[in-house]
Amino acid sequence: MSKSANLQVSDRSKLRRLPKRGSQERELIYSILDEALVAHVGFVSNEQPFVIPMAYGRAGDHLYLHGSSVSRLMKNLEQGINVCLTVTLLDGLVIARSLFHHSMNYRSVVLFGKAKLVDSETEKMAALKALTDQMIPGRWSQARIPHAQELKATTVLAFPIEEGSAKVRTGQPLDDAVDYKLPIWAGELPLKVTAGIPVADPKLAPEIDLPENLTNYRRGV
Repeated sequence: MSKSANLQVSDRSKLRRLPKRGSQERELIYSILDEALVAHVGFVSNEQPFVIPMAYGRAGDHLYLHGSSVSRLMKNLEQGINVCLTVTLLDGLVIARSLFHHSMNYRSVVLFGKAKLVDSETEKMAALKALTDQMIPGRWSQARIPHAQELKATTVLAFPIEEGSAKVRTGQPLDDAVDYKLPIWAGELPLKVTAGIPVADPKLAPEIDLPENLTNYRRGV
């Protein structure tokens, strides 16, 4: 069955603050998820809230999370508790004439749902491939894949992309009309993730060349 072009919305996921910046469009949400590297996963365990940064990978309409099979975090999530997962890309600092109107340009996603334990070895390997290629596209085919013992020591969870929204701010500062005449610089300071020069492992054999996907590594367009 084909998925709706938009994510579901409920009372918990309805945008209330500046809803005009929001969107439930899957295409936009997927583009943000595919560019980012870290998700913050929020949940409650024994009445204590936790928010944990985690690597993830997207395959279709699921995000995949992984961790040690003895991890308290993973043991909590695999029980099917409610989870709020967020991802943010920071695109720039918005510098206004007044301090009140300073802001940031960003693209963010907030998702709600419950994670499900991945039991199938086939899906588990596909999930780990998605996680690997999210970080470094093409790396899965360059490195040794996990063996049986490593798979057993790793818990993989599937998080459905079903409910939530994206929120985006772009453009220049929005000052009060009276402040536009002030002799104060205003505008945007763009920010982006850039890769440095790869540093080889000292134990690397000298005849091994740097892969092209690291030479040309970048995030986004």
